[in-house]
Amino acid sequence: MTTPVSQTATKNRQWLLASRPAGAPTLSDFNFVATDIPTPKEGEVLLRTVYLSLDPYMRGRMSDAKSYAEPVAINDVMVGGAVCVVEKSHHSDYSEGEWVVAFAGWQDYSVSDGTNLLKLGKNPTMPSYALGVLGMPGLTAYMGLLDIGQPQAGETVVVGAATGAVGSLVGQIAKLQGCKVVGIAGGAEKCEFAVQTLGFDACLDHTRDDLAAQLAQVCDAGINVYFENVGGKVFDAVLPLLNSKARIPLCGLISQYNATQLPDGPDRLSLLMGNLLIKRIKMQGFIVFDDYGHRYQEFSQAMQAWLAEGKIHYREDRVEGFEQTAAAFIGLLTGQNFGKLVVRVGPDAL
Repeated sequence: MTTPVSQTATKNRQWLLASRPAGAPTLSDFNFVATDIPTPKEGEVLLRTVYLSLDPYMRGRMSDAKSYAEPVAINDVMVGGAVCVVEKSHHSDYSEGEWVVAFAGWQDYSVSDGTNLLKLGKNPTMPSYALGVLGMPGLTAYMGLLDIGQPQAGETVVVGAATGAVGSLVGQIAKLQGCKVVGIAGGAEKCEFAVQTLGFDACLDHTRDDLAAQLAQVCDAGINVYFENVGGKVFDAVLPLLNSKARIPLCGLISQYNATQLPDGPDRLSLLMGNLLIKRIKMQGFIVFDDYGHRYQEFSQAMQAWLAEGKIHYREDRVEGFEQTAAAFIGLLTGQNFGKLVVRVGPDAL
């Protein structure tokens, strides 16, 4: 990793992908550089990033394995959603000083022709929320649970990564549907937060050796919906407890993102397939904007109402300083964040 460069008014700081990680990413897989600020052409806007979202999917973009999206090329800017201010505009639909959500990447400045920008207005109250509870994680939780999970009042919903950006919202939405909600998180502090603040009925610490036994005791009527963010030993504990016609929205597998090979032990695919067949379980993966982007307004109206009524609690883990981005992302993949991880890149106004 190169030495960080101080922000100036004449440079564009960027985090580039320097190499493809073998296993867990390290700081040497990134380069921190400063380039010239780009100049917008006619029909374009210059965006300055204020908040940058860090999310687990970015680990997949560092790999050149076949996936639903193209990988980041070596020496290209890392991808990511951001909340930005329009600094210069040569586009009739945007004016200087407007706030927007953009897929701007890990950098101070970017240029857009207006495609896929989401307007936030001139003075949004909590602009960073557009990267979390009112953005991609919120839409993921809402659609994954309600459209695929289809929870019914009285059912038991289990949520992996229960205090993360998605899982924390899944559990709260499930409670609003009248469900019993059991979270799984890493550490006593996160589990206490899930119960005391988010309103979960229980939350279990996945770092304990007796996770499977605890889960079986808490889910004495089985599990109807399991919102999968984790994989690994958490799913191993869930699988035997799934009821007939259980639903599994498959959102992520963060425990596997740094793996370089399949885990040791016997091939357990037949065990999974047998359970899916015999119990008639529905397990469905989804890519949120590809599958549900057209329903964003439906989600936004519901979530804003819940927030206004105090029915949804939201925690943001904000990192101050763009220089800390790579380290914060590496920590995200091992669960060091507590809430939605956002980097404060720059000031609201220059």
